[in-house]
Amino acid sequence: MKITKNIKRLIVAATVAVTSITAFSAPASADSVLIDIQKRGSLKVGMATFVPWAMRDKEGNLIGFEIDVAKKLAKDMGVEVEFVPTAWSGIIPALIAKKFDVIIGGMSITAQRNLTVNFTQPYAHSGQQMASNIELTGSFSSMDDYNDTSVTISCRRGATPCNFAQKRFPKATLLRFDDDAQAFQEVVNGNAHATISSAPKPRFWAEGYPDKVFVANDGKNLSRGDEAFALRKGDSDAVNFFSNWILVNSSNGWLDETHAYWFEDQSAWKDMVAK
Repeated sequence: MKITKNIKRLIVAATVAVTSITAFSAPASADSVLIDIQKRGSLKVGMATFVPWAMRDKEGNLIGFEIDVAKKLAKDMGVEVEFVPTAWSGIIPALIAKKFDVIIGGMSITAQRNLTVNFTQPYAHSGQQMASNIELTGSFSSMDDYNDTSVTISCRRGATPCNFAQKRFPKATLLRFDDDAQAFQEVVNGNAHATISSAPKPRFWAEGYPDKVFVANDGKNLSRGDEAFALRKGDSDAVNFFSNWILVNSSNGWLDETHAYWFEDQSAWKDMVAK
């Protein structure tokens, strides 16, 4: 009886193993972007410059967390990487129009975006921070003071911070810009009380202008983000592959280590960035 049971267990285990091998060895669907990437020999990545996700160094080369992620991803796929810088406000339409294969650009998962694109599992969790003008907001006693018609908040057009600001501070006036640097400059110049951006950028700004700017909310994040790769709808093979790549590189510590290098302290790379 025991022998029979053991044999049955072995048969079941063998069946599972064969099924798994078949599943792993099966090629991607013919209409998957994975096939296009392999045929082309390159991975086209849509991104926007955004410290410390993606930046230009003094030689004009792209550096940053997203750049390292995309380069390793392409290497693991056995292909080259091709970056396609795109205005953030138009990056999803550009993906849908097949200008590139995937968005790797610190894009937060939101329900509204998910109606248009598919997301992988998260590979980073940044959240939003607020950089405030010391002179204009130094007397504020709580975050609720920002929710007033006399307050102006700047943000990057089409990005999560603008949506967050609109919901959290509905009475405030929003100034939208195509670039984070422009939004922040309004705070430095005293034309906006504060700007909201993905962490750790507001902290870096405050470190650069300690006499004019501070991180509101006692230096803590206003929210927690879930950033993921974005892909065109209807490509389950690509979502599966990229999500599993994220899983593997989360488990082995590579993503955490790389994220820490770019996000925890800018001293190692700050001088490399073009002004």
